[in-house]
Amino acid sequence: MSNDTKTTTPSNPFDIFVIGARKGFNVAINNLMPNVLMAYVIAEILQLIGAMEFIGRLFGPLMGFFGLPGEAATVLLTAWLSSSAGTGIAVSLLNKGILNGTHAAILIPAIFLIGSQLQYMGRLLGVADVPKKYWPLLMLASIINACIAMIVMRFIA
Repeated sequence: MSNDTKTTTPSNPFDIFVIGARKGFNVAINNLMPNVLMAYVIAEILQLIGAMEFIGRLFGPLMGFFGLPGEAATVLLTAWLSSSAGTGIAVSLLNKGILNGTHAAILIPAIFLIGSQLQYMGRLLGVADVPKKYWPLLMLASIINACIAMIVMRFIA
């Protein structure tokens, strides 16, 4: 094997760090940033057309159980599609004063527990050959865990 085709892994910790930092930067710019930007745009559109107020009234009783305003439902619904988009919606609602720090503390575990389920359903469950009849149960388990986490956080935060 010639030296041209051989790939070497750097052994210098500084080089390893720099390579990892570059990869992380690329993930942030190419994967996370578009989702967060999309979330801000969705939040603004919902606010402009008055849908955020409607969502707040519609989901108010359910979200109130967790100590959250009804608009927090948009965070959870968006997080189900993408964790970074759910985080973006949460930050947007924080900036508008709809959510506060306590609300964010309640929502953060739920964002990660239900985050990106729709994206990963096909990527992970399909590749792992999990029978489709179990997919709803697996998703429901994550949603139940998120609800439990929000209840716990309501009393801790």
